Amino acid sequence: MWNPELNRPEAINEYVYLDYNATTPVDPRVAQVLYEASLKYLNPSSIHPLGSKARKALEEARDKIASILNIKPSEILFTSGGTEANNIAIQGIAYSLAKRGKKHLITSSIEHASVKNTFKKLEEDGFQVTYLPVSPEGIVDLEALKDSLRDDTALVSVMWVNNEIGTIQPVKEIVDITKERSKAYVHIDGVQALGKLKIDLSDLGADLVSFSAHKIYGPKGVGMLYVKTGVPLRGIFGGGDQEKGLRPGTENLPGILAFAKALEIMVEEMDQYLPYLKQLRDRLEEKVLSEIPESRVYGKGAPRVPTVSGLGFYAVEGEALLSLLGVDGFCVSSRSACSSRKLEPSHVLLAMGVPHEWAHGSIRVSLGKYVRESDIDSFLSSLKKAVERLREISPIWRAKSQV
Repeated sequence: MWNPELNRPEAINEYVYLDYNATTPVDPRVAQVLYEASLKYLNPSSIHPLGSKARKALEEARDKIASILNIKPSEILFTSGGTEANNIAIQGIAYSLAKRGKKHLITSSIEHASVKNTFKKLEEDGFQVTYLPVSPEGIVDLEALKDSLRDDTALVSVMWVNNEIGTIQPVKEIVDITKERSKAYVHIDGVQALGKLKIDLSDLGADLVSFSAHKIYGPKGVGMLYVKTGVPLRGIFGGGDQEKGLRPGTENLPGILAFAKALEIMVEEMDQYLPYLKQLRDRLEEKVLSEIPESRVYGKGAPRVPTVSGLGFYAVEGEALLSLLGVDGFCVSSRSACSSRKLEPSHVLLAMGVPHEWAHGSIRVSLGKYVRESDIDSFLSSLKKAVERLREISPIWRAKSQV
């Protein structure tokens, strides 16, 4: 059984943190690598002896990450995180192939903001974008993908794991369908898959895959894009020739070394903490459904990672629910952290056909390796009280109760 006290950061004890999809606490072993590397102040682009030493450390980290993901070191492009990796992949392919007349792009209707908004920008620049529908469980419609592929399709971009409800998209099938029916490239947003699924990029067959360190107990500000050899990616930034000119700017050496360490620890520990977290998640969902009337678990019937619960409560305002839970010391969210300050209901839930009165009352509980069993018990108690309190003042709930 996994021990959530193992290498637990002290700072995490201030609140009950249940928002691991937004970011994870930095593992103290990773923090030590980050700290030590930060003291060395080296620039890998410098040609003097200290610069050469930094370059060696950078390439050793690249080699380590490549070995873990089963790819070539030369196929790794270091970035500032998942958002930048997604932008480089999507815009890089779109603008590269536009000159060949390929200006049709395909994505899904439930993508993260960093993907969704990038496609919106490309539409403004004259590209045609097809947004694939999803099932009521949040799974991309593969038949719609087949029907959408065209001769001028340049790119298909789909997330591996949904950040709000944890559903696992059939990315291998998406890659296979795309390659069988077109010459389009495939980009996978793998940010929420890392640390939750076994990943072998050579087996997956995608052309581009994005990852971020701060989702696997690493630091913020560093991530990577896998770019399969031969993919015609056009740079979207001006600057130096770092990272083959595709991501110019001095490499974040401390962050990259810490990212490699976080991946190394992930491989060693995920088989221990994932079963433990699945037990906690299943217990949470069972209690919610049995003890809170008119509640839902989104995506429950689909393949999901064992760390995320998208919960819905009828006639409850999600933002008010988050506030009450926050007063009790619980950190959860209503959707992606990149969109959580907006009052509109989740576009993911709306795409799944969830009615507004349910979508407005939804929260996301995401678990990580430092969550205790007692955290789940205390959260359930607070959640039940908060839902009851909000329903007491809800005209929608009162109207329903009088029927």
